[in-house]
Amino acid sequence: MNPTISQFLLSQSCANIACLDLAGKPYSFSCYYVFYPDLNQLYFKSSADAAHVGFLASCSSVSGTVLPDKLNKLMVKGVQLEGVCLDEEHLLAKGASQYYHKKNPMALAMPGKVWTIQLQHVKLTDSSLGFGKKLHWHAPNTASE
Repeated sequence: MNPTISQFLLSQSCANIACLDLAGKPYSFSCYYVFYPDLNQLYFKSSADAAHVGFLASCSSVSGTVLPDKLNKLMVKGVQLEGVCLDEEHLLAKGASQYYHKKNPMALAMPGKVWTIQLQHVKLTDSSLGFGKKLHWHAPNTASE
């Protein structure tokens, strides 16, 4: 992944994720996340009774956005992403919980499981690199659903 995109994702903490509900309508939720650059994955934690947990079990495709934790109204900066949620038993998701809780130890006190988003496409818009500057990254292979 482009180092500028990776650095942005590493330096932020909150994402907005969209999935499809059981009727096929968009459903969005916000979450704290941790980015794991070695596998191009985002990890987030959700309780079993969260509505989106049931939706993700039915359709694993997601999209989302990440904005800077501290907004600067004079500068447009943020990420749009697409990916696939991996089941916790998926080989590529095995270390997700350990990595997430290492970065967010207070989350150990909250019930729930850590989910993995295998990123497939990321677009960073950053006006500090030039007006309307966009950097793209596409996964060479996509994770199996």
